[in-house]
Amino acid sequence: MSQLANQLVIAERDEVSRGIRQLLATPLLSERGAPEAFDLVRRRQEPIRKWFDYYCGWTLTVEPRLGYARLVKVRVATDASRPALRRRSGRAPFDRRRYVLLCVTAAELLTVPVTTIGLLADRVTHATSADEVVTTFDTASRAERMAFVDVLRSLESYGVLDVADGATESFVESASAKVLYQVDATLLLRLLAAPVGPSQLAVPMEQVALRFDELLAAVSRERRYGLSSGRHGSTAPASDVQRNLWLRHSVFRRLVDDPVLYFADLSADERAYLASPTGRQLLRRAAEQGGFMLEERAEGILLVDVEGISSDTRFPDDGGSAKVAALLLLDSMDGPATVEQLHIEAGRLLARFPRWAKSYRGEDGVAELTTDALAVLTAFDLVRISAGVVAPQPAAARYAVGVARTSDVDGTAEETAS
Repeated sequence: MSQLANQLVIAERDEVSRGIRQLLATPLLSERGAPEAFDLVRRRQEPIRKWFDYYCGWTLTVEPRLGYARLVKVRVATDASRPALRRRSGRAPFDRRRYVLLCVTAAELLTVPVTTIGLLADRVTHATSADEVVTTFDTASRAERMAFVDVLRSLESYGVLDVADGATESFVESASAKVLYQVDATLLLRLLAAPVGPSQLAVPMEQVALRFDELLAAVSRERRYGLSSGRHGSTAPASDVQRNLWLRHSVFRRLVDDPVLYFADLSADERAYLASPTGRQLLRRAAEQGGFMLEERAEGILLVDVEGISSDTRFPDDGGSAKVAALLLLDSMDGPATVEQLHIEAGRLLARFPRWAKSYRGEDGVAELTTDALAVLTAFDLVRISAGVVAPQPAAARYAVGVARTSDVDGTAEETAS
């Protein structure tokens, strides 16, 4: 093979791995929002699609003319640590009301290619008033209008709504605001990743809360693995082929989607699959093709993305006080600790570094810093909290704090927590 051919092969391999990691971080890529990433995925869509289909059983749809790529990541999980976020400053998570309005608004948008914010609000009001369970949407309430705007801004960020005239935020101040939208109903339909539509379950509303785990498994059920319910809401395979396919996909889905894969969290069959010659070979091949560094420990496995492309957040990271505090609190734990003990340690950190974490200097600053730091550690599965006790997980041993220094804006150097 000539040198030029070698270079082309290497370039294609690098682009494929970059496209895989980009889609893991952003399952919905738009040409407008990320033109370079979208162009890469468009050009290398076939090998990228095969990688996701083979290892994870996930479907990748690329629409060059419509300008988006959608990776449908199917998983049965009740983790609420990654909620939808409001597109305003503060990035607060959606509450129950906003999720309800999102569902109702999405349903109303399916039938109209063009609409105005006023007409859409009227449709949502009519739909909610006709529902015995949902509270009627009230455009006279500023809080309701703000929730509605958060929903519309979220749909704008996905590319479902395109503002042709006006500004969505103007609706917060006045229900008579004029905003014109173009609607991409096809993309709206692709947002839902559930293989089975919730409406197909036909479950009485009063039973939903009581049967939530069962219903979550039902809407996530994929027929190719079998039809009976299994562990983790999975499906019990009806044949050896289905069983091997499910084991491969279930393991790799967790491997690429979770910060760390602990063997203790896997079933006996999943652990056996990973320990088999076939499982080991596929694990190394998937990591290499995806551009990951494979880190194997006695307790589990990590796929490390050195470039940080595959995730929208990092740890360790000195970009925020909560992440810095998370690292220092983790370093202070020789074993399980109570939340109260970590409160005390957080107070010591604030006293030790008086120029640091200025947003946590209020009356409840210590408690807020501890809560935010524990949220970071929990999100990266470095600790688990039960009955007020914080238990470090095996992956926490990867992190150790060294002596660091920083300079304040006036140039004065001091020891810091970064």
